[in-house]
Amino acid sequence: MTELFGNYAVLLPGLKDLVQILIVAAALYYVLRLLARTRAVPMLFGLLVLAGIYLGARLLHLDLIRYLLEKVFEYGAIAALIVFQPELRGALARLGQTRMLRLDDPVQGDEIVDEIVEAVERLQRAKVGAIIAIEQELGLEEYAATGTRIEARVSADILVSIFAPYGPLHDGAVLISGPTIIAAGVILPLTQFPVADRTLGTRHRAALGLSEETDALVIVVSEESAQVSLAHRGRLERNVDLARLHEVLAGGPARRAALRG
Repeated sequence: MTELFGNYAVLLPGLKDLVQILIVAAALYYVLRLLARTRAVPMLFGLLVLAGIYLGARLLHLDLIRYLLEKVFEYGAIAALIVFQPELRGALARLGQTRMLRLDDPVQGDEIVDEIVEAVERLQRAKVGAIIAIEQELGLEEYAATGTRIEARVSADILVSIFAPYGPLHDGAVLISGPTIIAAGVILPLTQFPVADRTLGTRHRAALGLSEETDALVIVVSEESAQVSLAHRGRLERNVDLARLHEVLAGGPARRAALRG
């Protein structure tokens, strides 16, 4: 092999090099996925623009601009760590909560799905507002700490009673992990992005906010219109009927399409 390629043999990657390249590529892909649909994306594009200007300043020997940009880069990294501390904390939490590192299976059973859909139907019929977040691969323990611990098996009766008007937990969200309601009255983060539809209330904005930070499936029942919405991966689907909701929760084609989206 060395004789065949001569002086260029040193440039051929070995097995160790290929492994390192794959690891770095996977890490970059993971970081880009974490940055997707967060406020860090515009900053990333801004940094690329500044890097281009800095390169141009070096090539054209524009010493003043180069010096100023070097100072920006020097102290900007520290500022970015402070400004984007929530995103960095969330990214580290997600790394430790991926399915590879978790022993539990978040997939919903048919009985649990039936109970959730029945609860949504009853809430919709009574025009009672509700927000139900169903854990997927990423854990929701961080958000559960803001509410009241329940630790009860998923039941339509319990879900309906939690969202009963004037109840102490009515305005918060319910978190479901597998067959268990882990918390109620939970405070969820509002979406970081502008919402074009001004008719969306706090529940919808909170559902979008949680779906931007995690991969949870978030169900919203509107108190005003009794309309059911489903948030996932930063996207909100309005006017979801019960058949589609059941299919999404049960893991049918609709859910796979939602996950791809």
